[in-house]
Amino acid sequence: MFYLRLARGYRVLDLGRWLLTAAAAAVVAGFLLRALGRALSDPPGAHTAAERLLWCLPPLIAVGWFAAFAARALPAQRPERMTGLTAAGAGPSRLRLLIAGEIALACALGAVVTLLLFLVLRNYLAGPSLAPELGMGVPLPPAAPIALVTLLPLVGGVAAACAVPAVQGLPGRQDPLRAHRFGWPRITAAVLLTVGGTFAELYGLRPAAAYDPKPIGLPAGLGHTSALLLGGWAAAALGAALLLGPLLAGAGRLLALGRPSVRRLLAGRGLTSTARRLSAPLAVLAFTLAVVLTSVRHWVAPGADGAGPVPAAEALLVTGCAVAAAVARLTEIRAARRPVVDTLLRLGGSPRLLASAAVLRWAVAGLLLVATGGLTAVLGAAALG
Repeated sequence: MFYLRLARGYRVLDLGRWLLTAAAAAVVAGFLLRALGRALSDPPGAHTAAERLLWCLPPLIAVGWFAAFAARALPAQRPERMTGLTAAGAGPSRLRLLIAGEIALACALGAVVTLLLFLVLRNYLAGPSLAPELGMGVPLPPAAPIALVTLLPLVGGVAAACAVPAVQGLPGRQDPLRAHRFGWPRITAAVLLTVGGTFAELYGLRPAAAYDPKPIGLPAGLGHTSALLLGGWAAAALGAALLLGPLLAGAGRLLALGRPSVRRLLAGRGLTSTARRLSAPLAVLAFTLAVVLTSVRHWVAPGADGAGPVPAAEALLVTGCAVAAAVARLTEIRAARRPVVDTLLRLGGSPRLLASAAVLRWAVAGLLLVATGGLTAVLGAAALG
């Protein structure tokens, strides 16, 4: 009853976030139920059921990632809701559980809709092409689809509960945007990983490299690669992801260096203060886009086997969840910066000046995102050959 009353006060942004979570959960539930249907249709002794379930792991993680960022952005977007719940007697732990329950309900709705569609299609409504995917003609164990569908609200609820800090849900106790410094151990480790992984991959690509007698077969028709190339690319990608936050903070300090104009000063200080919060979603977004673009380039290359509909759908879902998580973090940062913007406007700052500073800030962040993602994509394309 509480969530029904809560839904009556939904705005467009709240409804969009809730529907996006439900839609993503519905797609992942479709992947899980397809794996179940194929496991029922396969002959005894086939060892592909575990592989199909592993294919469902990336989109499941992507839905949990998006659920975490959507839940974390909710207290900043709707402070009046948090104020009302606190006035009604809800403490920090209760607020976390309420937010996690809202996300879990969205995931449960999407999963139940997919389960109903799966059961309807299994009732001999699907064509012969979909019969192996649904396991038609084979008795369906009742516990199997229920366990798979229950997994989605569990992952979404746990991710949401872990993402919201206990003190952030209280009004007036939101963490202000401060310029956090990145420690030298992290920067040094990120640089070493990036440089070491790049040199390892270049060493594996040298003309005199020996033929690898045990190549690693990649899934989704991506061909083969060697352990050195794959390990070098993974290390360089991890290093580039860890390096994005310090690069954002360093770019903000460079913008405000010397005797900057007001626009440069506002853009630099704003970029430095948001570097830590932006680093994780932007790094995951850059890595996801790099992997997806590298895979698409390999699939459309002449002579390639291409990819089936399932890898393409999973790539689209993972990319959408990464983009949605980045947008959720941006809305959270915008809500946290609202008091600062109001103060600047009261002091005489023009909206045009603030808008130009924001454009400069996001232009620099976009260039760094393209640089790190481009490096990851180039190294991934070289590893796939």
